[in-house]
Amino acid sequence: MNWYAAHLIEYFKYRKGKQKLFTVWENIVLVRAKNFREAHTKAKRIGKENEAHDDKSLTVDGHSAKLVFAGVRKIVECVDPESWPREGTEVSYTEMQVRSEDAIRKLVVGEFVSVTIADFDPDELKKQKNER
Repeated sequence: MNWYAAHLIEYFKYRKGKQKLFTVWENIVLVRAKNFREAHTKAKRIGKENEAHDDKSLTVDGHSAKLVFAGVRKIVECVDPESWPREGTEVSYTEMQVRSEDAIRKLVVGEFVSVTIADFDPDELKKQKNER
């Protein structure tokens, strides 16, 4: 059994009215599984369980809202997959592309910057999809 970091995409949807801006979370959870397919299945179950916990008191921007599970964005096998994660263990990563070093500095301090998410090469994506 190996350790995987599963990237779950969840967002907040107003219960009533039109919504122009959506707050989206990418939650990263650890799962232990035999392979990518099993890790994906476990991650999806966790996401659906989070969505099923319907907190009626939840509000976003003053609107009554609910948490919606959108899907599993990616599964990453931990660097040391056969050991318990410990301090310093890389459990996940996100590869991004920006157009300048100034953009990198802005990213680090949380300023607005345009990024392109470039997590995997096409062969890696095919491999993960085939194992699902």
